[in-house]
Amino acid sequence: MRVHVTTLQGGLVQVRVAAETAEGGTEASAAETTGPNPIAPESKELIWGAGSFLVFLVIMRVFLFPRIKKGMDARYNGIREDFESADSTRSAAKSDVSKYEAEIATVRSEAAARVDKARQTLDQERSSKIAEANARIATKRAAAEAELEAARNAVRDQVAAAVASVTEHTTQLAVGKSPDASVVQKAVQQVMQTGARS
Repeated sequence: MRVHVTTLQGGLVQVRVAAETAEGGTEASAAETTGPNPIAPESKELIWGAGSFLVFLVIMRVFLFPRIKKGMDARYNGIREDFESADSTRSAAKSDVSKYEAEIATVRSEAAARVDKARQTLDQERSSKIAEANARIATKRAAAEAELEAARNAVRDQVAAAVASVTEHTTQLAVGKSPDASVVQKAVQQVMQTGARS
């Protein structure tokens, strides 16, 4: 049995493998050709691989790692500065809010004081105007009552005089003689006072 194997370099290697024959069970040994082992790398490849790894390691250590570390440190510092600026902004905002609330409390207290003062002023003005109106009303009422009383008295006197003359005339017709004017006047006044009370 022959097997053809292709190596990584593209060369063809012929390998003979011993196989059992069906006739007697004897093994035939195949002549093997010696060639490079496809699994084990050559020494040149090992040297080149190790050299390139060392060069890459030196480049990483000398050039790339410091840049990466510098970039990471810059990023860390930037993040830390952002946090610090955020903290300072937050504390400034809190102080601004506390100042604002204090100013609002001051303004509210001033507004409440002004409203109370205005309310007191309005109450005083209202009380004084009500007192003035009541005084005017009382004055007008007193004047009206005085006029009414004067009118009553004038009318009363006229009514009393009319009643007295009617009474005198009626008495004169009934009795035949003229009654005393003072007695008639006195009787009319008593009747009018009694009627005014009831």
